[in-house]
Amino acid sequence: MALYIVPTPIGNLQDISERAIAILRRVDFIIAEDSRYSQKLLNHLQIKKRIISHYRPKEEIQAEKILTLLAGQDGALITDSGTPAISDPGFILIEKAIVRNIPVIPLPGPTAFVPALVASGIDPHRFIFLGFPPRGQSDLRRFCKSLAPLPFTMVFYESPRRAEKFLQNAAATLGGRRFALAKELSKKHEKIMRGRLDEWADALKDETILGEIVIVIAGAEARSVEPAPVLRSSEDVYAYFRERHGLGKNQLKKILMQKKPKKKVRRYSDAD
Repeated sequence: MALYIVPTPIGNLQDISERAIAILRRVDFIIAEDSRYSQKLLNHLQIKKRIISHYRPKEEIQAEKILTLLAGQDGALITDSGTPAISDPGFILIEKAIVRNIPVIPLPGPTAFVPALVASGIDPHRFIFLGFPPRGQSDLRRFCKSLAPLPFTMVFYESPRRAEKFLQNAAATLGGRRFALAKELSKKHEKIMRGRLDEWADALKDETILGEIVIVIAGAEARSVEPAPVLRSSEDVYAYFRERHGLGKNQLKKILMQKKPKKKVRRYSDAD
């Protein structure tokens, strides 16, 4: 049988597709991160199905039980909001299903980081999604430092309780790059705040940070590498140093002809 990966709305219930609703109605059972949360969505859609919880840290054990069911039935994997396995449980189950040749059928649908990225005003052509940053202060600082040379736009999820701490550390290591913070996307209080990392406090001034948070930060600027000069003759060499360093031909000759001081060699006598 098959495992369907079904994205669910990140806030606005109208974002669920007709195909997703049809799959949820057709499958034999539904695999949910939190059965209590998912039951609200299913009640809204008037769908009654068996729900199997699939949450951390028991993914490994639960996956084996679910795979047994998938041997003869169709199942739909959903998460509390958005696309399963994106900073949510699901990857272990999907990986094991593939190994056992169980068809894995993904549906397109809602996810928070894509709308945040395209509305951030920061280059979306090359980006890297990094999920949730480390929580510990030292780990977070090392994490931010490791990102400094990356030329890609960076996208993160973060808890509203830790968003300011993350921005503070990012500013200390990444400097004054552009950033955007999106909160409660698709909901009533949706808002995207934009600014520079070294001025993050001003950008978030008087804002209440609640709900789901997506942070987008610009990548490192590409450094232009000057091509090596083509020097075909001694005159080219003299012209290059005259133009770049203001050295005349005679000055350059003196520098090139300077002899390095000889190292003193201590001689040992029989008396030593």
